[in-house]
Amino acid sequence: MNLETFFSAFQGIQAMMASPPQMVLARIGLILLGFLLIYLGKKGVLDPLLMIPMGLGMSVINASVMIFDPLNLHGGLGTLFVEAQAGASGDRIKDAADLMYILGIDWLQPIYTFTFSNGLIACLVFLGIGALLDVGFLMARPFMSITIALFAEIGTLITFPIATLFGYNIKQAAAISTIGGADGPMVLFTSLKLAPELFVPIAIIAYLYLGFAYGGYPYLIRFMIPSKKIRGTPMKPDTSTNKISSGQKMTFAVVACVILCILLPVASPLLFSLFLGIVIRESGIKPFQDLLTGPILYTATLFLGLMLGVLCEANTILDPKVLPLLILGVLSLLLSGIGGIIGGYLFWFFSGKKINPVIGIAGVSCIPTTAKVAQKVVQKDNPQAIVMQFALGANVMGVITSAIIAGVFCSIIK
Repeated sequence: MNLETFFSAFQGIQAMMASPPQMVLARIGLILLGFLLIYLGKKGVLDPLLMIPMGLGMSVINASVMIFDPLNLHGGLGTLFVEAQAGASGDRIKDAADLMYILGIDWLQPIYTFTFSNGLIACLVFLGIGALLDVGFLMARPFMSITIALFAEIGTLITFPIATLFGYNIKQAAAISTIGGADGPMVLFTSLKLAPELFVPIAIIAYLYLGFAYGGYPYLIRFMIPSKKIRGTPMKPDTSTNKISSGQKMTFAVVACVILCILLPVASPLLFSLFLGIVIRESGIKPFQDLLTGPILYTATLFLGLMLGVLCEANTILDPKVLPLLILGVLSLLLSGIGGIIGGYLFWFFSGKKINPVIGIAGVSCIPTTAKVAQKVVQKDNPQAIVMQFALGANVMGVITSAIIAGVFCSIIK
């Protein structure tokens, strides 16, 4: 057996040898990055529910490239996982034929085609999130929650015009800017509606950065609020949340859902999913709540992480359009975090220093991650301080605000 025969028996090695040097380096780098995501997920530095399947998927997809390209899209190399560009040629007859062909080959293609590329998986995640949300935190302090959430959308609003300077058209810029809302399902949904050609890289970068935000935002908080005394500001326990009945919460959810769907019908699938989860929680239908917060939410999260990982193939990451996205994604989330903390500072100042400004980071709507970050930072400086219920109000409003902004973008940008 000569060396050529040996390599032909192990196609992964043969495919690596047939790739350009920069592609080989990119694949090795992504494999190592996948290992790092798994490690950080296991240590709890990043969200393990998303990062562990994403990390393993990222490593495996770049290791399992073979000399197989049935649609001739990648220069003779491909995988047996998923082909995101199947059915995207512009020729409807060819698209249908290509999609039906690849559905019978790639094992994750049905999940991508029937749940990922149409926004269904985002709606399933929102159903589960809604069933976990207590809108009483928002209803108890609506003005503070709304104000902080609006400040935390600064990243979205500033990144939008900046993205156009990078050469993206107005639809693409709007889709990219929603990364600043830090609402993963909303980013998926908006990019699918406005810029389907950038859907894959936007989705990958959004979720990758949302995972890193959990580890990075504490440093941003300490940089912007350098005083331990201010970070550890204790807040008087608020019992007003307990006075809001489940009937009142349910009424709020039903009315808000209908009004927002009238105003923003393009975002109604996500809005309906979120508020349906809230209504089920407050209606006391325990079997439905258990279904949404258990099997549906965790199954959707597992396949979301796995799918994002396998979409991180080197060909996608090395696309010239992706590099500006890496910069704009960081900028958007950074500005949103800064805006939220500025909002927190305003309430700290006008309350006579009774409100902890750290809760401002929870206006960034990565729920409940940013609320947990706020509590974690505060408790490290003052173990007796509890700010979670205040942070959750801003967090819940952040989700609703990001949905409204995404709906506005999808409605007015033609």
